[in-house]
Parts: sequence; structure tokens; C-alpha cells
Amino acid sequence: MSVGVLLALAACGDEPPAPAASGPPPTTAAAVQPAPGEHALTLDHGELTRRYRLHAPPGYDGTRPVPLVIALHPFPGDGLTMSEMVGLDTLAGREGFLTAYPDGVNGGFNAFVCCGQADDVGFLAALAAELVRTWNVDADRVYLTGISNGGDLSFRAAVEAIGVFAAIGAVSGGFIGSLPAGASYVPKSPVSVITFIGDQDRYADEFTAGIKSWRERLDCAEVKPAPKRPAANVALSRARCADGSDVELYTIGGMGHSWPGATEGTMAAPDAGVVATDLMWRFFAAHPRRAEPPVSPPSTR
Repeated sequence: MSVGVLLALAACGDEPPAPAASGPPPTTAAAVQPAPGEHALTLDHGELTRRYRLHAPPGYDGTRPVPLVIALHPFPGDGLTMSEMVGLDTLAGREGFLTAYPDGVNGGFNAFVCCGQADDVGFLAALAAELVRTWNVDADRVYLTGISNGGDLSFRAAVEAIGVFAAIGAVSGGFIGSLPAGASYVPKSPVSVITFIGDQDRYADEFTAGIKSWRERLDCAEVKPAPKRPAANVALSRARCADGSDVELYTIGGMGHSWPGATEGTMAAPDAGVVATDLMWRFFAAHPRRAEPPVSPPSTR
């Protein structure tokens, strides 16, 4: 079986079929009064009406700019199952950011090797712009994360949605496939990256090679001294890139194709030794969009 087919299976076959959508019928973000709670919304893009769930934390009133984290599910999946697995909404309640969970077309996203032909990069850029306009999202603090197929699309959007995302967090997904094979395929504006790879993931080698290529193309240098291990089974490396972006790589011993620290869902890894959701938000909060490289290197603590 070819590497391309194997990678497609990694992105597209690790989650059971998603349940049918339920709840109130969705509407557009502009038609809803910004308020705390769960909102079923739609956005028309590329001749498709796209559905997503938006969570606003308690205390949100739309008067102050807030960060946004968009979270992308695996294939097959949907935004509801993603929100239930990763625990971002609970964290958003403490930290005061919005979370959005788009549904892929037919259960998946058009990433490097999976799934379909929808303009998902354009959709994500349009979604961020819509929420900046209608829900007072801070355009300098828009972040993207995903697992498996959603993690792959996070890397693609970091390259192709120029100037939209300040940082991405890819879990059990990677900079893989035919597009990243081209040496010129690289972000044109700084996008910091935090990524989590299980050493028992059958695609760990491909994901590791992908982040190595990302760092080489952006002329990233390892931060010295090396940071301490977050846990006995977890290795962490940090790099600062020539464009001012940062790259953090967590390699997790004993973990497969999963979300570290999650406790719900078939892709949860509650005993991974770290909680990806918490580490990711801490990384995002430290990395607003920057037009110029930062002056000082990141802390190794």
C-alpha cells in the first residue's frame, strides 16, 4: 500500500461515523445577538452552506475584543463530537475566548490527503472574518487547532490563509502529502505551531518528518538550553524561526493516534502525561499575530 493511501487512512479512518446533527436549526452569525452560550450557526461559502457551533463563555457581552479558537474534527466526525472531546469550552470559560467547531463536508475536511474538494481553507478564512466582524473577535488572536484530518488542514491553512491565523495546534496530524512536498510551500507570514505526536501512532514518522521540514524551510533554530521533559514519557523541543514564529513539538511515548489528556471519545488519551488542550491554549495566549519578529527568545521553562 502506498504512503499516500496510508496517510489518507490516518486522516480519514480513526473515528466512528458522526451522529446526525441535532438541536435548533442554525442561522447566520450576523443574525444572532452576541451572548454567552451555545449557538448553531451557518456561513455560506463556495456555493455551500456550512454549519458550525459557536461557544461564547459566561460574561461575554461583545463589548471587548476576544480571542477565537477554531477546532477541527477528524474524519468522519462533526463539530459536536470535537467539542465534547477536547474540553476547550471549559477552558474558554476561565480564559474568556470564543470557540468555533465547523462541520466538514460529508464528515471531513479537504486537507492534504483527505477529504473531498470543498474550499476549506477559504471557508476558515471567511469564518474568522465573519466572527471578527460580528462577534468582536480580535483579528490578532485567531487560532486554529485540529486532530487527524483536522490537524492536517490546520497546517494547510497556516500556509494558504495568509495573515489569518496567529498560531496553530496540530494533534496527531501533520505537514504531509503532495502539497508540502514542494520546497516553496511555506507560510508567507509568521504562524507559530504547537504539535503533539504519539510515538505509537502508525504515522509518527511522517508527522515527525513533516515538522522537521517545516522548521528547515523557515530557518528555525533549536532553543537552548533544551526544555525539561513535561513528563517521564514526553519529550519537548522548542525552536525559534527566522520570521519570528515559534515551533513546539511534544513527542509522547506510548500514545497512538489520539488527543493527549482528553477523557471523552474514542480518540481520547487520558493517560498521555500531558493535557494538549491546556498546553495549546497557553501557547496560543503567548503568540498573538506579529508583523515583526519578537526581540527576545522564548523561555525554556
